[in-house]
Amino acid sequence: MSPSQIQRRDFIGLAAGAALSVSGGAWAAGSDKPEKEEVKIGFIPLTDCASVVMASVLGLDKKYGVKIVLSKEASWAGVRDKLVNGELDMAHVLYGLIYGVHLGVSGPKKDMAVLMGLNHNGQAITLSKALADKGAVDGPSLAALMAKEKREYTFAGTFPTGTHAMWMHYWLAAAGINPLSGAKLITVPPPQMVANMRVGNMDGFCVGEPWNQRAIMDGIGVTANTTQEIWKDHPEKVLGTTADFMKKYPNTTRAVMMAVIEAGQWIDANLSNKMKMAETIAGKAYVNTSVDAINQRILGRYQNGRGKSWDDANHMKFFNDGLVNFPFLSDGMWFLTQHKRWGLIKQHPDYLAVAKQVNQVDLYRSVASAMKISVPKDVMRTSKLIDGVVWDGKDPAKYADGFKIKA
Repeated sequence: MSPSQIQRRDFIGLAAGAALSVSGGAWAAGSDKPEKEEVKIGFIPLTDCASVVMASVLGLDKKYGVKIVLSKEASWAGVRDKLVNGELDMAHVLYGLIYGVHLGVSGPKKDMAVLMGLNHNGQAITLSKALADKGAVDGPSLAALMAKEKREYTFAGTFPTGTHAMWMHYWLAAAGINPLSGAKLITVPPPQMVANMRVGNMDGFCVGEPWNQRAIMDGIGVTANTTQEIWKDHPEKVLGTTADFMKKYPNTTRAVMMAVIEAGQWIDANLSNKMKMAETIAGKAYVNTSVDAINQRILGRYQNGRGKSWDDANHMKFFNDGLVNFPFLSDGMWFLTQHKRWGLIKQHPDYLAVAKQVNQVDLYRSVASAMKISVPKDVMRTSKLIDGVVWDGKDPAKYADGFKIKA
């Protein structure tokens, strides 16, 4: 029996003790029975794919009458294309990618759906060791070095409309660096970030874990900022699908959501579960890295590669009493404001209308109600970002136009 099979056997035993009476327990034949029982879900090798992976490994999918077939993908562009053409039913996917496809930005246009959030926090900005050795260890010191050493600086995100590109743009601009005219931004798939930095293809990158920690372990990069320092409890990956799939297979969609929510609850429940999750997703079938590249930051134990260590209460969360999973309309709208800010979309869209089309708030509420999970009362939330600017979703056009540095 392989290690992964042993883990699966052990985890199914653990999962059996979980709440078995959600909305009457496993689906029975009848109106609620999933229409499609096998669901192909794409993921990218990142720590934040964990709730989708663990829903399968723990057997929670079967509890709700479906079988999750996991599909490891090479790039976010590949995830986008396979969602659009139906090769994937759903995906662990970048929030802003779903919005980009819905509006036809950075690829084909198709009506899309954000079913729920998968995680908050847990990404980072990594600067090369070469930059750190010259004193560039955060935004202000990077800006000072760039003003002094006038050359082309290259930074990487993972997809043009995605979260990491937006965090990198926002972080650079907060330090007074125009990411469009003062730097070059390239797109690199997450698992290739460390290798590309090793050979000098970029000065810095923004990516999900474990690749920031891996850069530190390999001695080639330092953490300048975590993304939770840019925006505490920021939205990150979502469970995404097409509007067509959601409408054709409503019971299947609900069943998958329930399995993934319960997996997120399980991960967040205690340290032991987090460690077991790290051991599982480190395997070749998933993230394919060492367990110690994953397990420290998932527990909130951070180091920056320059001798500083700290415990971060705002580490990656997968449930957090339902706060993570609720598809706040203001979260989706924020990505649209940044797409407008950086010229990815030319005109102001109807921010609220688009968010209402994409974010499936009513569907999520019905699922959460069946699972007796608390749901935020307001579809908007208020946050102060690293530059001190407050986002509350109330006047998105004014917010998008209000930045000093923009396209």
